[in-house]
Amino acid sequence: MMKDPHDIIKRPVITEAATKLMEDRVYVFEVDGKANKIEIAKAVEAVFDNVKVVRVNTMWVPAKKKRYGKQYGFTSKWKKALVKFSEDSTLPEYFS
Repeated sequence: MMKDPHDIIKRPVITEAATKLMEDRVYVFEVDGKANKIEIAKAVEAVFDNVKVVRVNTMWVPAKKKRYGKQYGFTSKWKKALVKFSEDSTLPEYFS
């Protein structure tokens, strides 16, 4: 049974590096840590209309040490997916 696509794709990642990748039709998303590449590709195609996924690369972003006054803690690690769209895909408006 496939999970809901909105549970797999948490949010788009909009950074300077991610914006540069958009020129090559590669879009970056924060995804569920348990999702595999096939599930991510199907979820992206389900959420966005007229989009064909060519390739999915995933990686774990490690936790960072943060300081809160005297206390030290860590941010949560999270999974990032770089999704390449085909040339004939129409892109979502907020990415344009």
